Amino acid sequence: MDSIRRFLAHAVRLETEAVRRFEELAEHMSSHGNSEVAALFRQFADFSRLHLKDAMDRAGFRFITDLPKDGYDWPDGESPEATSWWGVDAMMDTKTALELALESERQGLAYYRSVADASADPRVVAMATEFANEEQDHVAQLEAMLLKGGW
Repeated sequence: MDSIRRFLAHAVRLETEAVRRFEELAEHMSSHGNSEVAALFRQFADFSRLHLKDAMDRAGFRFITDLPKDGYDWPDGESPEATSWWGVDAMMDTKTALELALESERQGLAYYRSVADASADPRVVAMATEFANEEQDHVAQLEAMLLKGGW
């Protein structure tokens, strides 16, 4: 991806979906009385909002319109943050919610890394690398929560 505007359109879409999904998971965990994991998911939604704001600020305007449906260059045809999300099931337990979030964050990480590795535009490489590093932190947090266990 060699256009910063195209990258930013992708980042805005990906982070918008991440916010929505983490808010869904936070509400689900809250309704099941797991305030610790609900707080973690809300924190991740906030991180995604920061990515979203950063992408929009760097674009130099407040609203980036969606690309045409066939204008996105996603792995497997869908945003990495959406591919594993089939909706939050009322029966989903905490471990499954954490695993779902981890899968999503790993896909986001892989996407940003692949963009950074493939782009010839130094601005795209820098921003994709920055976003990948932040996604790596999210992956590590989720892995630690899963290792903690007790779910």
